Amino acid sequence: MSRVGVVDYDAGNLKSVETALNFLDADFLISSDPMVLLDTDKLIFPGVGEAGAAMESLGRYGLDSALQEYYASGRYILGICIGAQIILSKSEETEAECLNLIDGKAKRFPGTMGLKVPHMGWNGVEQIGENSLFKDIPGGSSFYFVHSYYPVPSQDDIVIGKTEYGIEFCSALQKDNLLAVQFHPEKSGKWGLQLLHNFLAEIGPDCIKEKS
Repeated sequence: MSRVGVVDYDAGNLKSVETALNFLDADFLISSDPMVLLDTDKLIFPGVGEAGAAMESLGRYGLDSALQEYYASGRYILGICIGAQIILSKSEETEAECLNLIDGKAKRFPGTMGLKVPHMGWNGVEQIGENSLFKDIPGGSSFYFVHSYYPVPSQDDIVIGKTEYGIEFCSALQKDNLLAVQFHPEKSGKWGLQLLHNFLAEIGPDCIKEKS
């Protein structure tokens, strides 16, 4: 049985993720120990909060280099919320230097368009092309967002989902074995659970426990 690791770096929405994974009957562990996480078959990299503080926590635990090593190994990673931002090179938030797994920058929503920042609540995701992460999820389905910054990868062809909030922004991406979503699937009801199930069971090794 394959196991998924959940990265605990004092910036994760861990309780909601744990609840969702238990509901899906996933074989998972939560850890801040790089060696424990490097021994798993997939990784979920969640997060809420501020980019600079998140990077500081990752560095304190040695998780920054562990994530880079994990990505280089070819095993699948799912980034959630700030986990979709600090996989990039930089963030406008405190001008933080990030993990640089994907070339690009996290940018703040403009404050000049009458938009409330943070972007908070349900919004639709337009799927770009076909991707196993969105298997059995209708195009345009809504997910739950809470964020002031959004990912802007340098490569347009890695964007697999877009959302409108005054501007059109990247809300889901994939580069090789790294997938990331700006929304919170663990708080997004039926379609969020389906997306997590897809990551666990349809992409790479199956991390759902066998029914007895």
